Amino acid sequence: MEYHPGWLYDKMYSSKDYASEAGYLHRLIQKLHPSAQTLLDLASGTGQHLFHLKHHYRAEGLDLSEKLLETARARNPELAFHQGDMRNFSLSKRFDVITCLFSAIGYAGSPEGLESAIDQMARHLTMGGVLLVEPWFSPDQWNHGQCDITVVDEPELKIARLNTSRQEGRLSILDFHYLVATPQGVSYFTQCYQPYLFTQQEYLGAFEKAGLSVEHDPTGVTGRGLYMGRLEPG
Repeated sequence: MEYHPGWLYDKMYSSKDYASEAGYLHRLIQKLHPSAQTLLDLASGTGQHLFHLKHHYRAEGLDLSEKLLETARARNPELAFHQGDMRNFSLSKRFDVITCLFSAIGYAGSPEGLESAIDQMARHLTMGGVLLVEPWFSPDQWNHGQCDITVVDEPELKIARLNTSRQEGRLSILDFHYLVATPQGVSYFTQCYQPYLFTQQEYLGAFEKAGLSVEHDPTGVTGRGLYMGRLEPG
């Protein structure tokens, strides 16, 4: 049985506190850029952060997956969503704030991809605009060999997602194995994700190369840290 990626994504991250995270981001943006009015969320997924941030900003989203965008548009029908790759997207407008959250930047794929992504984000900022990027793990943080399980337990839906973590070069490899039980039966399938393990210096260097001033908060939104860039006048 096939499951819509947006539905599955929301089920697997149903415990994620998007409202609290969006509140944190809004308070941070008000501190960094009090006059900010427009916001673009890159790798916006199913639009859960934007569901809360749209009350404070004229917001839009962009994601590589058209299936995830279907769910995002259904959740936020009044917002504009764009299909595109963070490394080479091009929109005919600029934004006061650009966010790239939940470690999606790891899918830039290489140091060159990271530089391209940050450069494209910088090109879409208004003068004085702020870029907020939540990183994936660095090579020294990655826990090779770790095993994890996530469980969804609803009356007519049971999901068990198990994964192992390994490393090949600078790629972190996440092999996910799913068991999904519904009244119609039990199905099994797998997924594999390979986010890149960037170093702090590679993040900082990409921001600086794109012409942004940059600060690093080691804690950030969820404990993974946060890189905060600004397009300075002049």
